[in-house]
Amino acid sequence: MKKTINNKILNKKNIVIVIIVQLSVIALLWLASQLHVLWSIPIGIAFSFILLTNYALMHEAAHFNLCGNRKLNDILGIASGWLFPMSFNILQLTHHVHHRCNRTDHEMFDYYYPDDNLFMKYGQWYSILSGIYWPMLPFGSLLISIYPNILKVLPFSKFKTSEVLYGDFSRKEIRKIQKEVAIGVLCWLALWQLLDLRWESVLILYAFFAFNWSTRQYVTHAFTPRDVIEGALNLRVSKPMEWILLNGHWDQVHHIYPHVPWSELPQYASKTMSPVSYWRQYFAMWKGPRPNFELAPIPIKSNAS
Repeated sequence: MKKTINNKILNKKNIVIVIIVQLSVIALLWLASQLHVLWSIPIGIAFSFILLTNYALMHEAAHFNLCGNRKLNDILGIASGWLFPMSFNILQLTHHVHHRCNRTDHEMFDYYYPDDNLFMKYGQWYSILSGIYWPMLPFGSLLISIYPNILKVLPFSKFKTSEVLYGDFSRKEIRKIQKEVAIGVLCWLALWQLLDLRWESVLILYAFFAFNWSTRQYVTHAFTPRDVIEGALNLRVSKPMEWILLNGHWDQVHHIYPHVPWSELPQYASKTMSPVSYWRQYFAMWKGPRPNFELAPIPIKSNAS
């Protein structure tokens, strides 16, 4: 009974957080569009952190932890995806692949083999760190909804990551993505008209988010042991960042216990590695990829993720 009550409380808390985040993002988009464009810089910084929480909510929904009601969980995930913006279903599918293929060759961005093209490896690595990678997600969602076979076309078919991701894109999932993207485009068109958004300000706000989000996407995995489950770090961050990330800094805990909701992750921390400094890990990443000396782990089968 206690667990049921706690789940109901967490569901309500998550719904409230989704509403606050959605209203805050929309308000900042409107505010930046009404003021002088230079105000987009401080507003963009605040915007980038609020959207980190939005992404954390999408992540919870991808694991069916945002709400106990499966339909409402997906609706909240889709709504959060529109502000990213990207397809929630694409995130959900690819994130489950991430849990199965973590630290395998499909996700080895921080190390390189002797026969790898170093120009490509370094370009890929710094595009992740700098925010250049982020636009691929909204544009990728749109492209996949229009042309579902895009990942089978060169040069995408040559990428190890694209090859393994496409395996989970069934016709049913493609139809979901198409509906989701179509409604998302309509929502953005409505927001643009109702709020009288200015494209320069919107671009600046999302540029700040792109950098902030991208710098954090691989920080908990870089240079960790090549193990599908334990190849992740727990990080030391400030109290405000714990809330902003919804405990996302406990990433090794999350990989070992992927079905545990964000509010309970710290309770499992004693069973995993001690957290390391976020900043030390972050600055180490800017030194670039390293040569690989470990064997690649075997991906986990889909029914085990």
